[in-house]
Amino acid sequence: MFRIVFVLDIYNGTVVHARGGVRRNYMPVHISSKVCKTSGVVDVVRTLKPQEIYIADLNVLQGEEQPEANREAIDEIASIVPTMLDIGIRKFEDIHKWEDFAGNLILGTETCSMDTIARISEAYPKKTIVSIDRKGGKVLSSSGDVPEDPLKVLELLNTFDLKDVIYLDMDGVGTSRGVDKYLLRKMVCLSDNDLLLGGGVKDMDDIKTLNDIGLSGALVATAVHNGNISLKTIQEGIFNGR
Repeated sequence: MFRIVFVLDIYNGTVVHARGGVRRNYMPVHISSKVCKTSGVVDVVRTLKPQEIYIADLNVLQGEEQPEANREAIDEIASIVPTMLDIGIRKFEDIHKWEDFAGNLILGTETCSMDTIARISEAYPKKTIVSIDRKGGKVLSSSGDVPEDPLKVLELLNTFDLKDVIYLDMDGVGTSRGVDKYLLRKMVCLSDNDLLLGGGVKDMDDIKTLNDIGLSGALVATAVHNGNISLKTIQEGIFNGR
């Protein structure tokens, strides 16, 4: 089953249009969207009705304090829709305030060391999602124990008991530039975990390609907002190959 996961990038209680990983340039999503007239976080979800959601809290990922509006919206969404959340986990203790969270937490290489990923995945088997965050040709990390090569990161992740692995191509986010079939084939062959792609997915042809390659799912946002992927697709949440 190939999963279609709808992405919400939120900043100061607003859904923004992520593009190319340059967060300071993100604008409220309703300015460019063809499918929603609001950028309110819960309003977007109730309007589009996706089957599964990925949330990135950009305030926290940029080292800022989390606004109360972000936390309230995140908790409300996770109570009604299966949700995965990147909240910028840096150390094991960071998960304590999210132990009652109804969704699954993402451990991104941008903020989380391999040692911390190992500890959390051991404590919470089959509940942890790891995001391999890549920008400018290298895996982003603030820790010396995360390799720059995504294939080497995948090899390490094979030793952990994970729910999913996301390959997040930050240069492709919001660009609809298409997918790197050559690299993704290598990643699928190497990974023992379910692998999802985020960034660059432009249309249903890309979805079919990813399914044929053997990925388990894709994160989509821009292609939904510009109409290249239908609302029905994210509302069903799966692609059956046709």
